Amino acid sequence: MNEILEVLANDARLSPQEIAKLTGKKVAEVEREIKKYEKDGTIVKYKAVINQDMIREDKQLVRALIEVGITPQKDVGFDAIAERIYSFPEVASCYLVSGAYDLLVVVEGDSLQTVANFIASKLAPLEAVQRTTTHFLLKKYKEDGQVFKKNQQGKRLNISY
Repeated sequence: MNEILEVLANDARLSPQEIAKLTGKKVAEVEREIKKYEKDGTIVKYKAVINQDMIREDKQLVRALIEVGITPQKDVGFDAIAERIYSFPEVASCYLVSGAYDLLVVVEGDSLQTVANFIASKLAPLEAVQRTTTHFLLKKYKEDGQVFKKNQQGKRLNISY
């Protein structure tokens, strides 16, 4: 991967001046390349990785990984059904994968029931969907290369005999 892209993938908050120092390139060159990558779609979005466990809210976001087995459609393969699935607002991510199922769909909702209702009323009834297996995320240790700070609350006491 290009040096500038590697730096941005690790920390998108860095300024072009900081990136130039890290890569040994001129600031104008860094700015020009970043603009080019944004325009051609190489850089799609800048985002923050949030440790949801650190947010003290009554409602926590519920996230589920759903394995989806589908029947590919003639002339379009998996693309048409994947587009239909990822168009739902509950779907955060959708991947074509190898293995025992075809798509891995990441769904978010404000409760287990919201996610369950999405699967039962929107996802499973789709004609091309053969089967689903749902895995609810219980704890996040690492995401996008970032290890999350351990939450000290709820720490277990050492017991010795």
